Amino acid sequence: MATFSQSTLDKGSDIFQDFFCSACQGKKLDKMADFYCESCLKFYCGNCINLHSQLFTDHATFGREHMKKWPVAKKVDDFLLKCDVHKEENLNMFCDKHSELCCTNCAFLNHRHCPKVTLISDVVKIQSTDLKKLLVSIQTTLEEMRKLQGNQEASLQYMHNSFDEQLQKIHKTRRKINAAFDTIEQKTLNEMKDTLTKLQASCKDDVDKCISLQNELKQLRDAIQDISDKSKLELSFIATRKCKDKIQHCETFLMKNSHWVKFSITFQPNNEIVQYLSKLSGLGKIEHSTQTLIDPNKVFTVQRKSEHNVRIPSDSDECNITAICVLPEGQVLVADDNNNTIKLLDQQHRVVSHCSVTEFPYYMCQITPSEVAVTLESDEVQFITVNNRNLVKGRKLQLQHACAGIACHQDDLYITTFNALYKYMLSGKQVSKMYEDKSSRWTVVGCAVSPTGDKLYITNISDNKVLTLARDGSVLATFTDRALHDPCDVHVTPAGQVLVCYKVSSHTIIQVDDEGRKKLATIATKKDGMVSPRSVCYNRHTASILVGLYAANNSILVFKVQ
Repeated sequence: MATFSQSTLDKGSDIFQDFFCSACQGKKLDKMADFYCESCLKFYCGNCINLHSQLFTDHATFGREHMKKWPVAKKVDDFLLKCDVHKEENLNMFCDKHSELCCTNCAFLNHRHCPKVTLISDVVKIQSTDLKKLLVSIQTTLEEMRKLQGNQEASLQYMHNSFDEQLQKIHKTRRKINAAFDTIEQKTLNEMKDTLTKLQASCKDDVDKCISLQNELKQLRDAIQDISDKSKLELSFIATRKCKDKIQHCETFLMKNSHWVKFSITFQPNNEIVQYLSKLSGLGKIEHSTQTLIDPNKVFTVQRKSEHNVRIPSDSDECNITAICVLPEGQVLVADDNNNTIKLLDQQHRVVSHCSVTEFPYYMCQITPSEVAVTLESDEVQFITVNNRNLVKGRKLQLQHACAGIACHQDDLYITTFNALYKYMLSGKQVSKMYEDKSSRWTVVGCAVSPTGDKLYITNISDNKVLTLARDGSVLATFTDRALHDPCDVHVTPAGQVLVCYKVSSHTIIQVDDEGRKKLATIATKKDGMVSPRSVCYNRHTASILVGLYAANNSILVFKVQ
């Protein structure tokens, strides 16, 4: 019986492909067989077959091109023949009533009352099998299972994204509550300060009056002491009258303030606020809903188009929108490399905020629900946060290579260098170089990642290609269209739909399948009024495709789709 390679058992579809050389195994070497001798019933590698042929010239041997003449491997035999319930027993019967294969034990325990339990050796005499048709059926089922797995993984990612979005909403609600309490606290403090000011003013008036009367009496006292032994009768009379008047004035003031009043300020909390808050079970209600995920190959249909000017007074040159990013709460950011500016747009696509960057911004991707990362010509990645309709620049990553395209999936950051794709951690630590192509100048430019993170899409401008890569960087598919040139940007929607932007020479936006193998639809061309597209992004909040233009009317185009 054939000796089977265990390593191939773990490879799924390759499970029954390889056999070990029988002669090498006698030397405790695991070497794949290239020939089978039906006389010896043994397998031989390319080296051992030479000696075998010299010793046994009349033996018929068959190479891999005649594997139909090779025997079934023992592990294949065991895999098919062994009973799933009674592992040591072979399947040798078939129950017609239950359409079940069974071993002797199964037949006795579970099928002894069934009307017809037949030996398999007898069944095959009257029933034929079509293995080729069965293989097609298996392949079809595997494809459907793979799609289901992908959809479920996409669902998991969607749940993760929705959790992050709602977490941000909870934090935003808390900030609003904090702000409301800050306002209430400030009003209370202002009221208390006003009370203190009024009380201080009253007391200060009395203190100032006391000081003034004391000073006047002291002056009179000093004057009387000065004239007491000088026999100045007129001065003595005047002094006496002034002194009596001032003393009477002081006595009147003392009578008015005969009781010492001790002022204090107290605060009585509004216990209703605390009681109300203590009764609340949370900041809001947590709910979950179920919805059918969109097929990643569902084709977009354009309904209408609009154009929006994104130029601002501080722009010194015509706008060139190299990147667009839509955040989970609907904020739209665009990168304008002619003016070294990142701009924040409202839902009407009007610029409401902007910030300058040090060098030309190339591409942009979302990092968190409120943060994006922008690649710069200076081999840097600039992080920018949206905070209350303001753009706030954060940290920078200084790279040791050029940077162009950028994409993020969970904690993984993917950056292209025009010729290679690198994987980084969000901390800036380089993980690996995933893919490289130095055959031309612009072979690895735009970059996008599928919702589940299992596929990466990169644009090769030099060769007019869009490549689909696996997680390990291996090429899964290559897409080209002879009529389209310069694929400068690629974008993946939250549902997994793939959009490709072909710039100046083609003026086209297309949709390709999620495998990256074929074109599904042409979204817009120059005939639709689209001139010099440079970037593309889908906005799920408005069900529209946004297209950034290369130095054309300072605008972005918005295609409403369904």
